Amino acid sequence: MDSLGTRTVEFDSADDIALADKMNAGRREIVSELKKLIVGQDDVIAQVLLTLFVGGNSLIVGVPGLAKTLLIATLAKVVDLKFTRIQFTPDLMPSDITGTDLIQEDPATGRRSMVFAPGPIFANIVLADEINRTPPKTQSALLEAMQEHRVTIQGRTYNLEEPFYVFATQNPIELEGTYPLPEAQLDRFLMEIDVDYPDRDAERRILFETTGADETLAKAAMNSDILITAQRLVRRLPVGDSVVEAILSLVRSARPGPEGGEAGKLIAWGPGPRASQSLMLAVRARALLDGRLAPSIDDVLDLAEPILKHRMALTFSARAEGRTIPDVIRQLKTRIG
Repeated sequence: MDSLGTRTVEFDSADDIALADKMNAGRREIVSELKKLIVGQDDVIAQVLLTLFVGGNSLIVGVPGLAKTLLIATLAKVVDLKFTRIQFTPDLMPSDITGTDLIQEDPATGRRSMVFAPGPIFANIVLADEINRTPPKTQSALLEAMQEHRVTIQGRTYNLEEPFYVFATQNPIELEGTYPLPEAQLDRFLMEIDVDYPDRDAERRILFETTGADETLAKAAMNSDILITAQRLVRRLPVGDSVVEAILSLVRSARPGPEGGEAGKLIAWGPGPRASQSLMLAVRARALLDGRLAPSIDDVLDLAEPILKHRMALTFSARAEGRTIPDVIRQLKTRIG
C-alpha cells in the first residue's frame, strides 16, 4: 500500500475485512431485490448504490416512464428506510418541505400553543420529483438538509434522522415552466445519474414482467444500522498516492486555466473541492462494493463523468462549436494514467 494509505488509516483487522465482505454481499442482495422490479439499467443501479453507501445525494435525469421513481421507492423498501416523495410544482412553498408551526389546543385545558409539524423532509430517503419545476426559493429549502442533514425553521434547528439521502429527478427535454437548479445546489449532488432508454431485450422483458396478473414484491435486504456502519467503513478505506494524484489532476484540469490544456480553454467554470471529495468517496465505495480493498485509477476514470458533468459549464464559443461537457471530460481523462 502507498505511503498515504498506510499513514492516514489502518484497514487490516479481521473485523474490517469481515465488514467489507458483508458490504459486498449486501450489495449483491440489494441488486437482486431491485432487479425483481427494475429491468436492465445496471449502470444506473450501480450509481444509485454508490450514493447509498457514500451517504450522499444524487440527481437522476431521464425522460418520463423510465422507472426513476420506482427505483428509488423500491430501494427504500430494500434497505428498510422511511421514504417520502415530494412532487415539486410551481406553487410549492419551502414550508411544504420542511414543515411549519401550527396552533394546537389542549383538549383538557383549552390552552393553545404552537407545535411544530414536521414536513416530508423528515425521512431517510426523500425523492424530490421533478425538482426543477419549483422556483429557486423552494429549491433552496433542500440545501441545508442535503449538506448538514438538518433544517432550520423559525430560528430552531432540527436534526434529520440518519441515514439521510435526497434523490432528485429531472426531465431533460421538457423545459417549459421549469427553473434551472442553482450551481450551489447542483454541487451538493454527489453525481448526476443519466437514465437512458432500455435496449430491445430489456424492453421485451418489461412488457412481459410488468403487464401480467402476478405482482412482484421486493423484500428488505439491509437495515439502517448496517448501512451506517458501511458508510463509516468507506471513509476508512486506504487510497494510494497514485489514485489521489489522479483525482486531483482530473478535477483541477476540469477548471478554466492551463491545467486542462486545450480542453481548459473550453470551460467557463468548473468543479470545486467538493467534487474532489465526492470522487474520493465514490472510488472507495466502488472498490468495496466490488470486493476490492483498494481503489484504482480505473475507478477514477469510470466515475469522472457522473461526478463532474453537473459541476461544469462550457464557454459560449465551445457550445457554438457543438462541444459537450461529456466530450470535454473524455478529453481530460486521456491526460490521466
